[in-house]
Amino acid sequence: MAVTEIGNCFAAGRLPVLVGGTGMYLKSLVEGLSPIPDIDIKFREQATALHAELGAQSFWAEVEKLDPVSAARLPVGDTQRLLRVWEVTTATQRPLSAWQDEPRIAPLPDVNFAHIALAPPRDALYAAINARFSRMMEEGTLDEVRALMALDLDPGLPLMKALGVPELMAFLKGEMSREAAIAQAQKVSRNYAKRQLTWVRSQLPEAYILPAQYSKSFSAEIFSFVHGFLLTGRT
Repeated sequence: MAVTEIGNCFAAGRLPVLVGGTGMYLKSLVEGLSPIPDIDIKFREQATALHAELGAQSFWAEVEKLDPVSAARLPVGDTQRLLRVWEVTTATQRPLSAWQDEPRIAPLPDVNFAHIALAPPRDALYAAINARFSRMMEEGTLDEVRALMALDLDPGLPLMKALGVPELMAFLKGEMSREAAIAQAQKVSRNYAKRQLTWVRSQLPEAYILPAQYSKSFSAEIFSFVHGFLLTGRT
């Protein structure tokens, strides 16, 4: 979808600007994905059932037998990625790590990307994260989590592990105080932000980094950078 919209922008003589998203989305757009074939849903169902039957530690041991390279990279608790290793390896009869070693095919090989990263000072960033979660609590996020619990979904789903969800669920179950749940949710959110900044600095060494929260006052600086990038003749 992103590739299509970028093409539409170029066709209209406009400059595409992509905002937000995760590092995985960005790298898949710029570098492409490993050429792993589509996997029938039955293999994920089998992997999930086996994980439930064996437990986390024994399932990890099974994954290690199938793909020791991938298993060495993943902790026992990384259920989603371990399920992925099992299903791909079982379905294709080839380790996921081998697929990942294949050359990636960039979806936009003739397009150059300029990266701009917002990296506010840590104290300011953490204060903003804490304030945002407090504001979410005031605006009804607890009701959202309560409604989510009522759906009785598989606790292994990524949605059930979203930032703040496990902590607020623990509060609603009487396992944590409200104050402790909020503090812990704020902490995991701060840790996530820290990992994001680390990723930017390690994976995007050429990124233009703005050491501040975004505001319109930075528009001139940002567009000056973009203008300079275009003047190099790259598109």
